Amino acid sequence: MDIGIQKTIVFLFFIFIGVLLKVKFKSKEEITGIKKVILNLALPATIFIALLGVKVELHLLILPLLALGLNLLLFFAMPFILPLMGIGKGTPEYRTAKLLVPSLAPGLSSFPFILEFLGDEYLAKAAMSDLGNKVFVLFFLYLVAMNWHYSLQSNEKRNGGTKLKPLIKAMISEPVNVFIGAALILLAFGLHMDSLPFFMSETLEKLSLIMTPLVLLFIGLAVKIKRKQFFQIFSLLCTRAGLVLLISGIFVTLTGIEARNEILLTIAFGLSACSFWPYAHIAAVDSMEMDKKSKKKTFSSDFGVAILALSFPLSTMLILATLNSGSFFMNPFNIFMIAVVLLAVGFTIPLISGVSKKKWSEQKLIDHEINSAATEKAA
Repeated sequence: MDIGIQKTIVFLFFIFIGVLLKVKFKSKEEITGIKKVILNLALPATIFIALLGVKVELHLLILPLLALGLNLLLFFAMPFILPLMGIGKGTPEYRTAKLLVPSLAPGLSSFPFILEFLGDEYLAKAAMSDLGNKVFVLFFLYLVAMNWHYSLQSNEKRNGGTKLKPLIKAMISEPVNVFIGAALILLAFGLHMDSLPFFMSETLEKLSLIMTPLVLLFIGLAVKIKRKQFFQIFSLLCTRAGLVLLISGIFVTLTGIEARNEILLTIAFGLSACSFWPYAHIAAVDSMEMDKKSKKKTFSSDFGVAILALSFPLSTMLILATLNSGSFFMNPFNIFMIAVVLLAVGFTIPLISGVSKKKWSEQKLIDHEINSAATEKAA
């Protein structure tokens, strides 16, 4: 069996183990404990190591900008797409989806397959591209999440300075941001992981190793997907994939890229699963609101976990199909064709669901009228 498929099975198996362990984790506090270990230890260590491992190559500096551009295009497209999926504006689910869907998690979803199918050179390019995505998910989305939180929780109008003060305080107090700041300072002085004392680098690496298993187990433990929610999220993720292919097709057409591996890299990277890091921001906001016993919820944590749980297997299948496609995507027309198919699937499911719901309501009304008429006649 192909090594890439085997790695996918391993990731999915961890989620499955988490589902099986639900019977042992009966209280919400126990699952919250795992989440806190991820947010306060594993995630900061992973980000710290990732940042210190970055080797900036001048001729590849355009790649982070392109990845950041993709993130922003998806982010600003969400207000038009989410209402079509039946996710109303101003709801916790709307804010959750808008934060999660534009993010990318290439480290978990596309990097293993890019390495296996395209090789080290293209993995390096993907890693450089991920720098732009990291800026988006770690900084931009964090600011967005906290801004939404303070705007929603504030009962009185605040000026910009007053709103900015708690935002800065929250940023400084978060372990993730402390580790990011420390990593950037070390990078500025030309220091990397090898420059750290052995006990420190070894501790960070051990903490980083538990990141992926814990995240996948947490998804399995926390996921609760209702039937309606499943189809809603599935259609949203299909629409996201269709948009990525549409943007990729336009990019390939405008730049005139003809190298097969370059095209496959562009598509595979964009099809990466939704990132866990925006969910970390959601979890941090949830904790703040729980501590303050706030009645207003900025995000829906359950909806976020459901998006993550469905995003990973769907993205994996699409990435594997892309990298096994041979020269199919060398013709931009084929990219646009698959994009249209995915968009059609994404938009059709909510439409069918809406029509079925309308017909069911109409039939229920007709049955009620018939029953009422029969009752009156009998009387």
